[in-house]
Amino acid sequence: MRDIDHHIVGGPGISASRFGEVFNPNSGQVQARVAFGDKAALDRAVAASQQAQPGWAATNPQRRARVMFKFKELVEANLEELAHLLASEHGKVIADARGDVQRGLDVIEFACGIPHALKGEYTYGAGPGIDVYSMRQPLGVVAGITPFNFPAMIPMWMFGVAIAVGNAFILKPSERDPSVPVRLAELMVEAGAPEGILQVVHGDKEMVDAILDHPAISAVSFVGSSDIAHYVYRRGVENGKRVQAMGGAKNHGIVMPDADLDQVVKDLSGAAFGSAGERCMALPVVVPVGEKTANELREALIPAMAALRVGVSTDPDAHYGPVVNAAHKQRVENWIQTGVDEGAELVVDGRGFSLQGHENGFFVGPSLFDHVKPTMQSYKEEIFGPVLQIVRAPDFETALRLPSEHQYGNGVAIFTRNGHAAREFAARVNVGMVGINVPIPVPVAYHTFGGWKRSAFGDINQHGMEGVRFWTKTKTVTQRWPDGSVTGENAFVIPTMG
Repeated sequence: MRDIDHHIVGGPGISASRFGEVFNPNSGQVQARVAFGDKAALDRAVAASQQAQPGWAATNPQRRARVMFKFKELVEANLEELAHLLASEHGKVIADARGDVQRGLDVIEFACGIPHALKGEYTYGAGPGIDVYSMRQPLGVVAGITPFNFPAMIPMWMFGVAIAVGNAFILKPSERDPSVPVRLAELMVEAGAPEGILQVVHGDKEMVDAILDHPAISAVSFVGSSDIAHYVYRRGVENGKRVQAMGGAKNHGIVMPDADLDQVVKDLSGAAFGSAGERCMALPVVVPVGEKTANELREALIPAMAALRVGVSTDPDAHYGPVVNAAHKQRVENWIQTGVDEGAELVVDGRGFSLQGHENGFFVGPSLFDHVKPTMQSYKEEIFGPVLQIVRAPDFETALRLPSEHQYGNGVAIFTRNGHAAREFAARVNVGMVGINVPIPVPVAYHTFGGWKRSAFGDINQHGMEGVRFWTKTKTVTQRWPDGSVTGENAFVIPTMG
């Protein structure tokens, strides 16, 4: 069994009194343990960040961009190692693990263009002899708290932009699969970033609270469940920090009667069950409009689900692998039972799934509910597993209301050939990210990612120019170069632009 230590300047040597277990979800066996840090460990990381950050901020943007280019090159060169390491701790199949890394690299590519993104505004002659310009400057020491489901992508979404604009970044990854973030920090140093610019600390709530309370950390980005996101946002803001906290989701897929049903079934198979449903942008609710659409969709889904191959992460033919640990497997199966108890029709039951030779692995088969009602708790809450719920809607307006009135507002999709219906839906739905015939509408890296309602707390989204704005502060300079000296009472009044 290996030990996973902190990646703090000065190397390991932190005496941990508490450890977390890291499982191989395919076998159910403990494969490593991770040292939980405390306030002292965080203080050490912050001190190293404070020493490194001023020099990094003073480095011109082109040179910082070159480090990001080199980091991208190194991650690509080590892609297979990272993917296999990720799959061994998370349970994703290798192809999905590669995608996890690649979607993170998309933001690193955006960060390579940071000199352009940091350009401010300039007005010549705003008043007599007066020019006004703005500049974006880094915040200093910042932090990210990331979830287990994307241990490569989400950290890179955060630290890629934060570091490129000149901050030092402290990452607290999930204790369930911490090895990939540590490896990414090693590659960042290899790419040329000064030691102390990207550091990794491990832990549970004790470390999270230490980050939220630390006076030297200026901003925190978080992704996780909504209750914890709200807690992180509230506590961070109370401590004077800038906070973005992304929460849970219950994304809906609206299927209009004119949709290409064969394509919808293919899209749902990947969006609902890919990565074992452990995605905040999964599509766990499908809303067919009209009984005919609902009946046809249901009949098409059953054989498609039967054809899904659940296997170990290294099985190249597997569509998805196990969930992350035993507790999460039990949680998903409990939600399936809740749906049954609430009166939904369990059409396909994925509980009790066992993979030969891996009977102790954390596998859950694909499950399908029909006749789910909006009043059911299993509909209101995020299951975060390979469970698809059918909520039937009699018409377009009802289908539009379902995601609009749900407590979560992360993503939504509509499947239709009707351009007017799609346009109307996109404009009116009360959700942050919309897909039109796109089942998982995660925006490209140079746009921005973020939901509404209980899916996000804070006013600024992740990556793209929103990310640049979150990780920087704006300074506006008004300058005058007058002819001669300024004398008399004009020296004591605010200059006007008239």
